[in-house]
Amino acid sequence: MHSHLLAALDDGVKTHEEALELIQHFYKLGYQKLITTPHIMNDYYRNEPGTIKNKLAELIERVNKENIPITLEAAAEYYLDEELMKKVEAKEPLLTFGNSYLLFETNFLNEPYQLNDFIFKIITQGYKPILAHPERYSFMTLEKAEELRNRGVLFQINIPSIIGFYSKPIQQLAIKLIEKGWVDLLGSDCHNAQYMQVLEEAIQDKNFKKAVDLPLLNNSL
Repeated sequence: MHSHLLAALDDGVKTHEEALELIQHFYKLGYQKLITTPHIMNDYYRNEPGTIKNKLAELIERVNKENIPITLEAAAEYYLDEELMKKVEAKEPLLTFGNSYLLFETNFLNEPYQLNDFIFKIITQGYKPILAHPERYSFMTLEKAEELRNRGVLFQINIPSIIGFYSKPIQQLAIKLIEKGWVDLLGSDCHNAQYMQVLEEAIQDKNFKKAVDLPLLNNSL
C-alpha cells in the first residue's frame, strides 16, 4: 500500500505503460495486491474521488489485458491543508481502503496547528487515520510519535526509509519506530523505476525483516 501508480494524476507515473512495468516488478517480488494512493493536495494535485476511480478502472483493464495476476485498488494520500479540513467539517466522503483506513500526510517541517483537531474529527466520523511516513517529518520525535499513537493514529513506514534512501536521520527514526513496534503498515511510496530499485534492495535488509515480523495490517487488507 501507498504508491503512485495512476498515470498523470500526481508526481508518480506519467503513463499506463510505466505503471504496468512497475506492477510487473511488484508481482515478481511476490506482491498479490496493490493499493495505490495518489496525492490529494489543494495547491498541486486537486484530484477527486471520481477521477481516481476512473483512472483505476483504466489501469485494471490494462493489467487484465497483460494477464498480470495482481489485484489493484485505490484510495488517496490526503495532504492536511485547509481544503481537507473543509471536507472533514462538511463530512464529505473521503477515499479510504480496508476497514475505513484514511491515509494522510502533513508538511515535512512543522507540526500543523490543526493536527489534533483533524485527528479527533475523522475518528469521530468513523475513519481510522494512518499517518504516511512519520519518519520523514522534521517535527517527529519518539515522544510525539507516542502521543499521536495514543490519540489513535496508525503509522505507515516507507520501506525505502529503512535503508536510508531519504537521509540518515530518517533511516534512524524509521528503525527506532520498528524497534518500538510502532509500525502498523509498510508502504513502498513507489513513484517510478528508481523507487523499485531501492525497494528491491531494502527487502534484503535485516530491519525490513524485523518490520515484516510485526503484526502489520498489510496482511489483512
